[in-house]
Parts: sequence; structure tokens; C-alpha cells
Amino acid sequence: MKGRPGHDPDSVTLLWCVTDGDERRTAHALLLRSAAGLLGVRPSEVWLEHEPGGRPYLGGAGKALHVSVTHGRGVLAVALTGRAPVGVDVEAVRPLRAEAMARAWLGPAETAWVTGLPEADRSAGFLWLWTQKESVGKALGRGLRHGGMSREVPLPARWPVREDAALVPRPLPGTADVVSGAGLVGAGRYVVGVALRGDAGEEAVRVVRVRRPAFGADG
Repeated sequence: MKGRPGHDPDSVTLLWCVTDGDERRTAHALLLRSAAGLLGVRPSEVWLEHEPGGRPYLGGAGKALHVSVTHGRGVLAVALTGRAPVGVDVEAVRPLRAEAMARAWLGPAETAWVTGLPEADRSAGFLWLWTQKESVGKALGRGLRHGGMSREVPLPARWPVREDAALVPRPLPGTADVVSGAGLVGAGRYVVGVALRGDAGEEAVRVVRVRRPAFGADG
């Protein structure tokens, strides 16, 4: 894949920011600017298109990249990679009826993990799983339909997770061709999840670069 010097096509670039404006427009602008930067081309050489179901993809020079976009509750995120279809999701950490929601929607192992956390951590823990499930659904191209909430995702090796901890996607239990992971950003105020499918084994996806660009942020 053509790109700027030092760009690793096997890595995933994950950008997030908060916004008090038009989230959709800001997310799309961030996606196009970031794609042009990764590819080493002018922004005019990349444009955004959508599949009939609404899934975004890049035209022009951007065809070399797989992308995903998410936004809501004043926060947005985009993911770009040259490796495989990718999905991203971001959620603001907020009080939830996490125990009841886990028992209603999650499998036994995930429910046990969420309910076993200290009460103050359960909402973040539930969203840790939720963002991965949403991301996996996007990477597979079908959202949470067809049992998406019951699809198990990797649990963190340790909790609480440090914000500066590396985000390393791991295979979903029972499958080797889908990987997912999640991380805390914004001083723990947000959880961001990412997933890849296809030729995206754990060894292939070595790096997820998570950063907050100045563009689109409110400071």
C-alpha cells in the first residue's frame, strides 16, 4: 500500500475526540484528513462513500484502506487500517444498571465478570464489552444482528486497565479470524473498542495506535 514513510499497513490507526458541534460532519472530516495523511496524498484525492446499508468506505486513493466511524454523546472515533475490515465504537462512561443489563444480554462468563467487579467499576466494565461487540458487528458488516450481543469477546487480562496500556486486539473465544480489544481514554471518561476480521490474526495486528488529534477536539 502506498503511504508516507514509516507507515505500517499492518497497524490500526484509531483516532478519537470530543466535540460540541456536528458529530457526523466532524467525524467524516477527521476520517478524510487522516486517510490522506496515512496515504501521503492530497485530501482531494480521498472521498467518502457509503454502501447501501450505510457502511462507510473510501473512494479514490482511499480504496487502499478499510475504515470505520462512530459518534454519539459528544464523542467520536474513526479507525483506519490497510489490513482487514475494521469496526470501531466509543461510549461515554456513565451510570448504568450494569448488573441487570449484563444478566439480560451477556453470556454467563461475561456476566460473571461484570457482576464480580466493584460496583463503581461495573458500568465501565459493561461498556468495555459493549464497545467490542459493536465493533465486531461492524467489522463483520452486520451490526448486533444475528446474536451479536451473545458473541463473546475477550475479557481484559487485568482490571482496572491503565489508560496508557497498549490496546492489543485478541481473538474472540472460539474463533481465530476475528480479533477485538478495548481501551480507556479521556482520563477514563470514555471506552473505545476496535475489531478486525479476515486476515487479521493476533500476530498480524501488532499495533493499534490510539490518539486524540487536535482537529475536532474541544480542548
